[in-house]
Amino acid sequence: MTRVLVVDDEPQIVRALVINLKARKYEVDAAHDGASALELAASRHPDVVVLDLGLPDMDGVEVIKGLRGWTRVPIIVLSARHASDEKVEALDAGADDYVTKPFGMDELLARMRAAVRRAEPVAGEDDSLVVTDSFTVDLAAKKVNRDGTDIRLTPTEWHLLEVLVRNAGRLVSQTQLLQEVWGPAYRTETNYLRVYLAQLRRKLERDPSHPRHFITEPGMGYRFES
Repeated sequence: MTRVLVVDDEPQIVRALVINLKARKYEVDAAHDGASALELAASRHPDVVVLDLGLPDMDGVEVIKGLRGWTRVPIIVLSARHASDEKVEALDAGADDYVTKPFGMDELLARMRAAVRRAEPVAGEDDSLVVTDSFTVDLAAKKVNRDGTDIRLTPTEWHLLEVLVRNAGRLVSQTQLLQEVWGPAYRTETNYLRVYLAQLRRKLERDPSHPRHFITEPGMGYRFES
């Protein structure tokens, strides 16, 4: 059974989420501030975190950073903040998705399912190692190492990297990437690709402004070159 940690200081939103999630057979824990959220995450080991950014004791971005210090659990930000720079800040800190309030319950649940699915290990994964002059990708261990240091990727970043690496040298269309990583409902959300490819380049390319490994084919898609 999937366990969800809901973090929000608005009681009515917490109540609505708990009722809807339990009705769909999720196990649910709820926290009303950042400190409680970090404690519950450590003790209850959720499969996905739904997190508001406007918490009474700390900013939600700090909660994301605290979680990313030890876990790759999918984090879906649920926030009334609409500014793109705040969304990018949350994604850069390690969030996997961003849902703006007010939100539709069906959309949130769909994004939760997608996030959990992306984080699941793939059965029968091979032990292939992909080596570039900048970094190494271990597909079996789901790890990326750069200059002797493991690079922390969110589950969404990993899934995007994995699709590109497994199709090394081949153009992967925008539609295919969106469908494989986010699901059929997101086949037109090309802005997702721009944001996440920029994050991968910042983390892995020696010169992100002149990428050697994550190549954009304008209007068509992306290609990984080792």
